[in-house]
Amino acid sequence: MPLSIVRNDITKMNVDAIVNAANESLLGGGGVDGCIHRAAGPKLLAECRTLGGCETGQAKITGAGDLLCKYVIHAVGPVWYGGNDGERELLVSCYEKSLLLAWEHHCETVAFPLISSGVYGYPKDKALRVAVDTVAAFLSDHEMTVYLVIFDRASYDIGGKLFSDIAEYIDDRYAEEHADARSVRMTRAENAPAKHTVRGLFSPKKNAPSVREDRVSEDTAPDSYAMPLCNALPQSLDEALAQIDESFSEMLLRKIDERGMTDAACYKKANIDRKLFSKVRCDRLYRPSKQTALAFAVALELSLDETRELLSKAGYALSHSSKFDIIIEYFIAHGNYNVFEINEALFAFDQCLLGA
Repeated sequence: MPLSIVRNDITKMNVDAIVNAANESLLGGGGVDGCIHRAAGPKLLAECRTLGGCETGQAKITGAGDLLCKYVIHAVGPVWYGGNDGERELLVSCYEKSLLLAWEHHCETVAFPLISSGVYGYPKDKALRVAVDTVAAFLSDHEMTVYLVIFDRASYDIGGKLFSDIAEYIDDRYAEEHADARSVRMTRAENAPAKHTVRGLFSPKKNAPSVREDRVSEDTAPDSYAMPLCNALPQSLDEALAQIDESFSEMLLRKIDERGMTDAACYKKANIDRKLFSKVRCDRLYRPSKQTALAFAVALELSLDETRELLSKAGYALSHSSKFDIIIEYFIAHGNYNVFEINEALFAFDQCLLGA
């Protein structure tokens, strides 16, 4: 997908370029900077010595030494002084300059750390917001895959208020689901006939039709079963196949047209790769993953009912037995259709991300 949050060691990312959270000297340091220099070997340091340092908010590019990637982009992030000293603007500039350098060097894949969120003290939730917003804005005009690489749980924070709100929403829905399931089991147990040890006491009469547990109760309106159902059924396989409903692809393309969106606007807003969207458009029977289907629902800003309908076309449903589903429901119910913010929350709860 165009923007993905992953937990990994950035020095092991197999991408065209990785971004180094460097200091102004570009000669190595602690944290991510030190890890990258150690993994890249002496060639990287030798090339950095020729660059004459780098100002805060700027970026410079070098080869990658012994790393898997082709390039290392050295971005110098700001030190946090409370937020009133231009820190945000400088951090935005770091991401923008790095992305432009990657674009100019024809990089298709780039991996970023969370710049300035370590020893430079930039609050992690604010650093994450800057990273996601800036990268998302760039990707709206450029075709590139960007990874935001988080080394461990301690280096990631979506904000305590949002996290607790989603956790509470999940707990409420889980409780409802489990309470409903218990209620059904108790009702079945209460209504079940008593067990008897006398053989044949409740045995059906000879030649009597078998009784199904899910048969219609007698208080069900009989009119709904008055007409012979067989008349409504297709008489042949060909006739049945001729009654196939609108496919996922057909519904998706129809809704894109109804909302006056371009294809590009839709797949970018969904965090979907252009090549994957081409498959969906060209194959009316294409069956996407659930994450991809929901990404399109978010891009189209569908209501919960509309989302369920679109999902059903791909053979899926929303369930309160799934944290992933509940988190998606939370954002749609609150009218937040920002796929990148949704993915931040999904990552925080160890769920799959929306997109390809």
